[in-house]
Amino acid sequence: MTDLLAPILPQPDPDWAEAFRVPIIECDQPLQALGIATGFAVWPAYHRLGVPNAQPECYARTEVFERLLHAASLLPDGLRLVILDAWRPFAVQQHLYDTLYDILRQHEPEADPAELTRRTREFVAPPSTRAESPSPHLTGGAIDLTLCDSEGRWLDMGSLFDEATPRSYTRHYEAIAEPDEAQRRIRDNRRILFNSMSAAGFSNLSSEWWHYDYGDQLWAAHLGKPHALYGPAQVLALEQLWRQQLEGLHS
Repeated sequence: MTDLLAPILPQPDPDWAEAFRVPIIECDQPLQALGIATGFAVWPAYHRLGVPNAQPECYARTEVFERLLHAASLLPDGLRLVILDAWRPFAVQQHLYDTLYDILRQHEPEADPAELTRRTREFVAPPSTRAESPSPHLTGGAIDLTLCDSEGRWLDMGSLFDEATPRSYTRHYEAIAEPDEAQRRIRDNRRILFNSMSAAGFSNLSSEWWHYDYGDQLWAAHLGKPHALYGPAQVLALEQLWRQQLEGLHS
């Protein structure tokens, strides 16, 4: 039985160069729309926030969908997963990376560019469409999510989604020696999310309590897998679907 309140143990920070060297053996699972799922809620955050090119739907690979349903089934009565983002177009990844980098540079104009890059990468993965090293969200294997109660009230997780401060580090509240009642509640909310997702086979990005991976290179590197399952994916337009279907008839 999964102990949802087990402490979150220290995790290694991601080594992006190492992760991007993990080979990918694409399994060709399609992207699935998550919006009609009944096992969890979906709130496409970037679309709702007006980010250019953000999708009005959240998509994930088939196995990711199934594992989200499993994670949701482990939650205590009255709690639900809320999916905030999943598959992400490259244009959105580039926008998020460039925007955060520019804000950090404006806030600290004397900072070294290498340090600005390091800090940007804590919260936004390097944009990449390369077949051998795609950004995690471009694969359909990365998920951003939080928790809500049965009435749709979001639980207090101690920082905002995408907040670029140390409060967003997954273990931030584990490190408080004598937490007060509010801090204990936040810590326990993060533990519930972390332990349910871990039990379903996901890995967590240590700098983002909301970010989990399955099947991509970050997941494979974190869990010591010999290869990743997912390379770059694409939501096909109707014209592309028709072409693909017709080509299949004549192959």
